[in-house]
Amino acid sequence: MKEPTEDWVLVARIARPQGRDGEVICDLYTDFPENFEHRKRLWLRHNNAEPHPETLERHWLPSGKSAGRVVLKFESSNSISDAEALAGRDVLIPQSERQVLEEDTFYVSDLQGCTLVNVAGGDGPDEIGTITDVHFPTDSLGRKHAKAPPILIVTRSNGDEIMVPLAKEFLQNPDLANHRIEMRLPNGMVEANG
Repeated sequence: MKEPTEDWVLVARIARPQGRDGEVICDLYTDFPENFEHRKRLWLRHNNAEPHPETLERHWLPSGKSAGRVVLKFESSNSISDAEALAGRDVLIPQSERQVLEEDTFYVSDLQGCTLVNVAGGDGPDEIGTITDVHFPTDSLGRKHAKAPPILIVTRSNGDEIMVPLAKEFLQNPDLANHRIEMRLPNGMVEANG
């Protein structure tokens, strides 16, 4: 079977063995861990090498101190030493297999590299900078805060970084195809950040 030639999406990173039969515990990089239920094939990548396919036999979402992670059992990993050899590898899916999102919600990888433009000014659009990362506010237990909007990390042309909330009330025209996000930001928000 021919490998996908498209971009890859990181869904997890293998941390260490979990159990005796080749299982690995992974840090999650997806908001949709329930989708592992429907995946029989994932790709593993080590140190940015070419990804290789692996058959997923089973998975589970642990509770307690390991909550927020996933345990994966691959067909080729049947011992602790097999699992140890997988530590540090990225768990990927082809971009075409990503879950379809609701309107005005975005994948972090789609936002990174977009130009943020403020359209609130009277003199026309003001290019703020390039979105380089997205941070998610957390509660006191380190879980994503359900009601707080994600924070865009924007690098300005002079190298300074500012933080802008990706609040729906600010969002005007998200044009991911052209790598441009237009927002109507409150007066003084950009200056207070700079």
